[in-house]
Amino acid sequence: MATTKVKIRLQGHEKFPLRDGWLNKGLQEVNRNEDAFLKKDAPDSFGIGNNMVKSLRYWMKALGLIEEKSGKAYLSKVGKIILEKDPYLEDAFSLWVMHTCIANNVDEATSWYMYFNRCDADELEKEQIIAILHREVTKYAQGQSFSDKSLANDAEVLLSMYSKDKDNDDPEDKNISPFAQLELIRYKNGKYCKARPDKRKLAVEVVLYYLSVLLVERDAMAIETIINGERGIGKILHLSSIDANEYLDRLDALGYLRVDRTAGIDMVYVLKHLEPSEVLEKYYNNRNR
Repeated sequence: MATTKVKIRLQGHEKFPLRDGWLNKGLQEVNRNEDAFLKKDAPDSFGIGNNMVKSLRYWMKALGLIEEKSGKAYLSKVGKIILEKDPYLEDAFSLWVMHTCIANNVDEATSWYMYFNRCDADELEKEQIIAILHREVTKYAQGQSFSDKSLANDAEVLLSMYSKDKDNDDPEDKNISPFAQLELIRYKNGKYCKARPDKRKLAVEVVLYYLSVLLVERDAMAIETIINGERGIGKILHLSSIDANEYLDRLDALGYLRVDRTAGIDMVYVLKHLEPSEVLEKYYNNRNR
């Protein structure tokens, strides 16, 4: 029986890290015209170079902001809501939502998926990270070939996307990716460290949003799987088991879940099935009250 060929996507970003201001401009332009990326004057419309336009298109798809059909780009449900409610990405919640998408998007952001789900060491040099990514992509590829150089470029862009350059901490620098403010990766003494998020900056709705994705069409899941399994909130959001359980308990208290730890059951049961878009709408509407 033939093995189903898996989809691998490396270096879709054209080696350009995501830059501040790109996404809000992209949301506005795609909303105006589904041919925004195809127009001859696209670089003028977006205010960036031609290869950067290709990079932006990739980022918007990998982050779940657009969907494509017949070469045209359309805002996804998430993209439409963010454009309406937080068009300049001033709320970190919007960035967290996009982060959960790319870190869970093995088809369009294979290296991102492997880093957040299968690179378990907390403190590594860049070359060590590349070696782990190479090992995991090789296993996932099931014999398909891929470019080592593209994988290395992915690692370079991923690390620069989430960590501030060691020589430049200027928050006004437009070359710094907005995702650096999530502080999920820190650079120190030649090593990149996976960091726990500041709970004061990680709204419980972020966890609710991601669980609405993780538990779609499911009524229950083991706590261990939700936290430490592949695609779990511990992996995607860098949460410790203690912090992850605290967020689950908060969602239990809010009536979205029932967390059962009696007699070693250790299960989470869904009480309110919500579409991811519903979680977004509810968060933004409550924020603006």
